[in-house]
Amino acid sequence: MIPVTSCKEGKMGIDQGKYVRYTPEQVEALERLYHDCPKPSSLRRQQLIRECPILSNIDPKQIKVWFQNRRCREKQRKEAAQLQAVNRKLTAMNKLLMEENDRLQKQVSQLVYENGYFRQQTQNTALATTDTSCESVVTNGQHHLTPQHPPRDASPAGVISIAEETLSEFLSKATGTAVEWVQMPGMKPGPDSIGIIAISHGCTGVAARACGLVGLEPTKVAEILKDRVSWFRECRSVDVINVMPTANNGIIELLYMQVYAPTTLAPARDFWLVRYTSVLEDRSLVVCERSLTSMLGGPSMPLVQPFVRAEMMPSGYLIRPCEGGGSVIHIVHHLDLEPWSVPEVLRPLYESSIVLAQKTTLAALRHLRQIAHEISHPSISGWGRQPTVLRALSQRLSRGFNEAVNGFADDGWSMVTSDGIDDVTVSVNSSSSKMMGLNLGIINGFASTRSCVLCAKASMLLQNISPPMLLKFLREHRSEWADRNIDVYSAAAVKATPWALPVSRTGCYGGQVILPLAHTLDREDFLEVIKLENIGHNQETLTPQDLYLLQLCNGVDGNAFGTCSELIFAPIDASFADEAPLLPSGFRVIPLDLKMDPTSPNRTLDLASVLEVGPTGSQASNDYSGNCGSTKSVMTIAFQFAFESHLQENVASMARQYIRNIIASVQRLALALSPSCLGSHVDLRIPPGNPEAVTLAHWICHSYRAHSGVELVKPSTDGNDSLLKMLWHHSDAIICYSMKTIPVSTFANQAGLDMLETTLVALQDITLEKIFVDQGGKTLFTEFPHIIQQGFVCFQAGLCISSMGRPVSYERAVAWKVLDDEDNVHCICSILLRMLARTQARLRYYFLRIPNKVEPTIATRGGWLSSSPISLP
Repeated sequence: MIPVTSCKEGKMGIDQGKYVRYTPEQVEALERLYHDCPKPSSLRRQQLIRECPILSNIDPKQIKVWFQNRRCREKQRKEAAQLQAVNRKLTAMNKLLMEENDRLQKQVSQLVYENGYFRQQTQNTALATTDTSCESVVTNGQHHLTPQHPPRDASPAGVISIAEETLSEFLSKATGTAVEWVQMPGMKPGPDSIGIIAISHGCTGVAARACGLVGLEPTKVAEILKDRVSWFRECRSVDVINVMPTANNGIIELLYMQVYAPTTLAPARDFWLVRYTSVLEDRSLVVCERSLTSMLGGPSMPLVQPFVRAEMMPSGYLIRPCEGGGSVIHIVHHLDLEPWSVPEVLRPLYESSIVLAQKTTLAALRHLRQIAHEISHPSISGWGRQPTVLRALSQRLSRGFNEAVNGFADDGWSMVTSDGIDDVTVSVNSSSSKMMGLNLGIINGFASTRSCVLCAKASMLLQNISPPMLLKFLREHRSEWADRNIDVYSAAAVKATPWALPVSRTGCYGGQVILPLAHTLDREDFLEVIKLENIGHNQETLTPQDLYLLQLCNGVDGNAFGTCSELIFAPIDASFADEAPLLPSGFRVIPLDLKMDPTSPNRTLDLASVLEVGPTGSQASNDYSGNCGSTKSVMTIAFQFAFESHLQENVASMARQYIRNIIASVQRLALALSPSCLGSHVDLRIPPGNPEAVTLAHWICHSYRAHSGVELVKPSTDGNDSLLKMLWHHSDAIICYSMKTIPVSTFANQAGLDMLETTLVALQDITLEKIFVDQGGKTLFTEFPHIIQQGFVCFQAGLCISSMGRPVSYERAVAWKVLDDEDNVHCICSILLRMLARTQARLRYYFLRIPNKVEPTIATRGGWLSSSPISLP
């Protein structure tokens, strides 16, 4: 028996008094109605009673209470299930941390023992004679030269012996003290982190280790990890040469693996491996691998050109089932990447355990978490595409770019004779497999008749620039580096003829619209469609055409923890079929001296807030400050062009010049975006014909004070340098315009650059009519003579357009003429006010002091940046 405020089902009969009971038939009917409408309105409840005769003798208020209680029970069940899942995760993580603590205690004990042993040896050496000491040193040196494993034959018994030793050595690294593991800088372990990440200290080669929880069964985890091509994007191929079962139901596989080179400056790697899959006594699944070398014996694999044979020391995956579902996984990667084979500037990439951990070990964990999330949260996104389809598209983009950078001969690539300058490498591919889908496809409404593909590529060293910041700017400001005509040409939308091969930018670049498609769980990778508007002007198309690009971005977020930043794109048709032919081009920037701050939240893998409310410590989308932890990086550029075979010489010449133009643009942008430009404002680059930044800041502030009677910035005793810094950091957007027939922006502070989504270098290409498209812009343009005459004018609220085509609202604007030291008009300066609470008093003071001015009405304040959704036709 329960009161009306907490009705209960289950008993026969109905009590019309204070308590009510429901029959099983009534409960079934109410449950059926609940699933259709969990929160019915009063009219809906009355309708339910009329439509369901079995509920006709129940008061509508009692029906309302039943639905309230039913919703409460549903909420409690969901919360209980969530708490149980969290409890299981915490229990598993606690067990994992306890095991890690035990391993660390063993490592401490071993280090203490070794320290005492070496101290005793040092004391004994000091007491011994010189001859004895020399003999001891020689003896010790000879001992270390002895192979750890005697050579074996290539028989199955020898291979099984190697596999068993590999298993033992791998387990000693995964759970023991065979390698001294130290916590990776900036990677904070915890119950909500991606895992416990460690790197090697003082061992041969580079090694990384990770422990974490994955919501997948052990067999599924092993299946995914063994398919290295699916998660390790630098892996070109893994060929299974032979398979051998063992007596304990294990499997031994002989593998040959090839790995792409990340840049054109280094050769690719290959591995000759033995892989052993077995189940331990505690039902843990183990997949361990190691290289087969001459020291170990076993079957040998001849060297393959142009690959460099690298060595994998005992590595692998220990996968244990977790109570309540899921798995606890230990990952160990231990490699010797032969750093002697690359230029000295690139050796940090091959000698750093941090790079290995980020590029390989964390990539495996991220891929497992992504698949587990897709299985537990099935959904269709990205214009009706399954997550597996989107992952396949991103994989094809990445793989196609790696193929272009490496240009292997067995893929059909052949080098083109240089033009005498070796800064750009050009390769041609006319193989049928490469051109499959391009010959018969239709791209952007034009029949593709190309029979060959040409790739122009180059690598360059960058100094004092943040890779994520640079790639982010290249992504959002395509007009700063791209040639719109060549973009169309590379999309095979125009018939390739000599007159259709421009080498410089002509005309106005059509705007671009970024259409988000999908992103990974940790927001490291973004897949999107780029719509380039009004691009296709040529002899065959009299009307402008739109071009679509499928684009993959990774490492462009300020919170990214990958080792490189990439911007890879390929032309697609507007229909965007899943199996559309892709010809990827793009940029890759790899930091060479990655410095991770252990105290930085952006370098912490605590993903609890990332999964629920977005990245922790994220910056605004238009923030170009970036993380300047790296001061040296290498950029690789590769562009592919489809063409007709008889035009190879013309296309090669065009491609070389295009890449050289892009290199020049990137160098210019890197200089403008460097911390010395954005951080030290004394070195601000002002366009030619303008005064120094300090002088211009003095003119702006002095003229403002002369015309309005108030200070633009607070006076300081630190000199003009401080004045420039205060103007640069002013909270409102300050923009200067030239005194030309069509005014052009010549200078802006940081708020102005953020508002226009541009840089000081690109600012000089933005005219006043591009910024202001509403009545406010026309008023500002027509008021130029009045500003020159009176010196100071105020305007009402309005909108302006950023360089990305997004509308930006401002609440009020003030414009005044800027006088130089000789009282000549140098330019017109405007300040766009966007924070009413901060500027209302100042504006009221302006209007009181300026005669013949009517205070404009205050418009409703909108967002600083707003954009309307645009869909693909």
